[in-house]
Amino acid sequence: MTTALFNLDSYQTQATAVVTAITENHLELDQTLFYPQGGGQPGDQGWITTSSARLEVIDTIKGETPNSILHCIKGDTQQLYVGDSILMEIDWPRRYQLMRMHSCLHLLCSLIPKGVTGGSVGLEKSRLDFDLGEAKLDKELLTQQLNLLIQTAASVTTLAISDAELTQQPELVRTLSVQPPRGTGSVRMVKIDGVDLQPCGGTHVANIKEIGIATISKIENKGRRNRRIHLLLEPQS
Repeated sequence: MTTALFNLDSYQTQATAVVTAITENHLELDQTLFYPQGGGQPGDQGWITTSSARLEVIDTIKGETPNSILHCIKGDTQQLYVGDSILMEIDWPRRYQLMRMHSCLHLLCSLIPKGVTGGSVGLEKSRLDFDLGEAKLDKELLTQQLNLLIQTAASVTTLAISDAELTQQPELVRTLSVQPPRGTGSVRMVKIDGVDLQPCGGTHVANIKEIGIATISKIENKGRRNRRIHLLLEPQS
């Protein structure tokens, strides 16, 4: 089991940990800042430093057992041993861009009251797929609505509700193909104050003003009912 520090503070960039398991190209730690790929968000990258080496983390994924997180190391791990203390450092510019993108996708989701059939959080562009039926969308209007929302500077927080509470409020689950994990007794929710509330395990900005300027670049037909909406963000200085 790995303690997920990224759920406690998505802005923390460095921390120490202890190696708990090693395979040829993967490390497990007792706690981690590295977000594992899931929910459309890529796994974190960064570095792990020991007393004798600095190793590059090229991806982070979930392990086979519950709450297991694997750090994918470039090269081998022969210089590491179980019980070693290490310093971990995430690639912060990359993580922060993904946080901005992911939060903006939640805003987009709040503007379109339809089921989400897929999505992807990317560095250069992101997307959400919606089951729109016969509904029509206009990318210029959506762009305007997104940026008006961003200007409200709403705070972003997390909370937990019970499995039973989520079952009683099915409208909170926007994804049609994937249900949030149940069975641990509680489900992590991401709340954008006055705008959106939905289950999510990803990392987000603390305030939506950090997203900056957003643009809906394209809306594609992906079947009779499905529409794919592409999102871009302006680079931050």
